[in-house]
Amino acid sequence: MKRIIIVDADDQIIGHKERHLIQPEDKYRVSALWITNSRGDILLAKRSQQKERHPGKWGPAVAGTVEEGESYDDNIKKETEEELGVTSVTLTRGPKTETLGPHNHFTRWYFLTLDRSIEDFKIEKNEVEEIRWVPKDELMRDIKVNPGRYLDSIEQWITFLVNE
Repeated sequence: MKRIIIVDADDQIIGHKERHLIQPEDKYRVSALWITNSRGDILLAKRSQQKERHPGKWGPAVAGTVEEGESYDDNIKKETEEELGVTSVTLTRGPKTETLGPHNHFTRWYFLTLDRSIEDFKIEKNEVEEIRWVPKDELMRDIKVNPGRYLDSIEQWITFLVNE
């Protein structure tokens, strides 16, 4: 079982833990990818119902916890291939944010513009239940009306994408 990288307040590695041993005070690393198409639609992914955290919630196209021996860049490439079957693309590195709460982590954001139909993706059902393209304005409205459908911090995250 791969271990999760544990970091300090400056995102410096201070240790490693198996996922089930992570404590509320631990801080770890996450990589996440927003995918848009040339029309400006956003690819959303619905987390698998088998996920321990936030099952069935909509969020960015790809996200993953950085494991021992990986960099943020390594992790997002691996997760993009595993979750969507997307390879050989050039990702744009975005900002790094910090989330504090029940789960403390730094998230390195990435961006990609990709014109592909939903049928052309190969989703990993253990990770992703469903994906769909959504126009930005429709997503922003739905987040306000139905916030329970989405990861709690999606409104904060979507700001980066809207401003891209």
